[in-house]
Amino acid sequence: MDLLVIALILAGLYMAWNIGANDLANAMGTSVGTGALSIKQVIIIAAVFEFLGAVFFGKRVTSTIAKGIVPIDMISGVHPNIVVLGMLAAILAAGFWITLATFYNLPVSTSHSIVGSVLGFGLIAAFNGTIAFSDIHWLVLVKIVASWFVSPILGAILAYLTFSLVRSLFLHRAADLPLVEKKFISLQVVTACYIAFAHGSNDVANAVGPLTAGLKVLGMAGNEVPIWVLILGGVGMVVGLATWGYKVIETIGSKITELTPTRGFSAQFATATVVLLHSYSSLPISTTHTLVGSVIGVGLAGGIAAVDLGVIWKIISSWVATVPIAALTSALIYVGLEVIWL
Repeated sequence: MDLLVIALILAGLYMAWNIGANDLANAMGTSVGTGALSIKQVIIIAAVFEFLGAVFFGKRVTSTIAKGIVPIDMISGVHPNIVVLGMLAAILAAGFWITLATFYNLPVSTSHSIVGSVLGFGLIAAFNGTIAFSDIHWLVLVKIVASWFVSPILGAILAYLTFSLVRSLFLHRAADLPLVEKKFISLQVVTACYIAFAHGSNDVANAVGPLTAGLKVLGMAGNEVPIWVLILGGVGMVVGLATWGYKVIETIGSKITELTPTRGFSAQFATATVVLLHSYSSLPISTTHTLVGSVIGVGLAGGIAAVDLGVIWKIISSWVATVPIAALTSALIYVGLEVIWL
């Protein structure tokens, strides 16, 4: 059991590191792409506000990931180690996929990855007869999946409207446009803090949700998410951004569309608002999807030609592949772990 606990904690830390390298990196990429902040400054901001969002506002979504998709209590009644191995398999599967995507500079959804992985474990449990297929919380899953489609659209619309308003109130009336953009650099620093907080509040669950579920069945966590688990997730994400985040930052910050401080501000404000609203609703949405949708929204405000459709197609392709790959990988890892431990 001690070995399982250590493996679970290390896997959670690995997943948090991946989230920082991919998801947090794309959340902060617009600030670097516009020149508002350096990578070093982004890391400092993330270290503070990502941590605060994770620790003080991350419990809601963590609970959804931990017990909202698969009937953890029912499975643990059969054998507690089944839950632990399932959650370990889910974390590892999601982490491996995100590591691969980050290597190829692709901003994938860590939310999709972990939800797909947890579902993969749930399906194997159903195939094994541990639970029935009807015991999986399909309604919760439908709500989560629906939010994945809604969030980038909301991000795009809000970013488009925000940038259109900024353009109407400031850019069209300004005698000196580098001057207006320079003023928005300060505002973009504020929205960078906002988006880091929002990201921490939602995406820390992707690392610590399965970890919490495993610890709970082992009697190491109660109904509340342990504060040290949220701290572990926050620290892991910041380290991931600092060590490997530059790869995805490049894709988000410069390859989709040309970003200026006013556009970056609009995209970040829209993304953070949408993500924070979903965190309050306990829904794990994709910060990646929302931000990409927001960046596309501000790009479309300048006309369709301002958006690199080739890059967008590559990103969307990786999104489509995420859930089935994560689910299949999780199922395979769980079968392997089951042979070793059970």
